[in-house]
Amino acid sequence: MNQAPYSASKPRNSYELVGRRLQGLIASPRVQRIQLVEVSRRDDESPEAWHQVIQDIGDTAGIRIEHLDDGAVRIGWREYCDS
Repeated sequence: MNQAPYSASKPRNSYELVGRRLQGLIASPRVQRIQLVEVSRRDDESPEAWHQVIQDIGDTAGIRIEHLDDGAVRIGWREYCDS
C-alpha cells in the first residue's frame, strides 16, 4: 500500500490548518510582489491556534506583524518592514 508523502497529507490539527491557509496566502504571486498581506481569523479556526501561528510568524526575523483594530493582522516583510 502506497502512502502519500507527509506534505501531501491532510493537516492533523487546528494549528496546521491555520498555518497552511496563511502559507497559501503568503505564497501567492500578488502577495509576494507587494510583500504584504492582511488576514483575519475565520470563524471555523481555533482562536488559540490562530494566535499561536501569528506569534510564530512574528517571531521570524524580518517579518512584521501589525494587529489591526478589526482583529485582522497585517503581515509584512522586506521593504514593507523598512518603511
